Amino acid sequence: METTSRLGVQGVAGTPGASAEDDASAAQGIPADARRRVDGYLMAAFPWYGLDEAFTGRRWLMQVGAAADGTVEHGSTGHGDEPSLRAETEPEQQRFTVVVTVASRPVRDSADGTGVLEATSVSSAAWLAGSGLLSSTWPTRMERALRQDWLDQQTAIAWELADDLDGPSWSQLSLPVDGVPTDFHYRESEYGWVLAGSAREGVHIGAYGRGMSAYGLGFAVVKDITAYE
Repeated sequence: METTSRLGVQGVAGTPGASAEDDASAAQGIPADARRRVDGYLMAAFPWYGLDEAFTGRRWLMQVGAAADGTVEHGSTGHGDEPSLRAETEPEQQRFTVVVTVASRPVRDSADGTGVLEATSVSSAAWLAGSGLLSSTWPTRMERALRQDWLDQQTAIAWELADDLDGPSWSQLSLPVDGVPTDFHYRESEYGWVLAGSAREGVHIGAYGRGMSAYGLGFAVVKDITAYE
């Protein structure tokens, strides 16, 4: 399944169908879909970030975003409960934090040579985090005919907020990144919280969550991405 983002990249969640690689994964006791999912993370030329060792709960992978030429540009790691939009699951009962890692890129030509891609920035991380929060928490009890209009409206707002990190909707929050105090842009809404900043490893970090306070969190380079489910 592939989806196009505003960053000009595609979210790659794995390819259905069996293969020799699937058989090898099964022989190692690794589900084939999980093997394909982690493969995308292993292809990245930048380090992934997650919550630091102070978090002792469940860790899981989401998906990576890749350019048309296959270059991995960003991806997300999950912590706590996997967000569910099922009607029987109350959003207030879910506790999760998702960390988004975005490669720092300059202005560059698109892979197909037809245009120019904007440089990535803290705003890129804020946009991905804001849109991710919406996709995890939108009102399931809303009439189906109204859902898309609501999502379109809220997505536009998230983009505008990400483009105005110095505006009144954001406050400053200092959190450790690899043990070093780092300033983040932070905002809360009725759906959860979003933050965004930069690390020293050539990446930007975004995060969003619900049921888990952002205060007191810490981020660190993921030493072994295969340890995530």
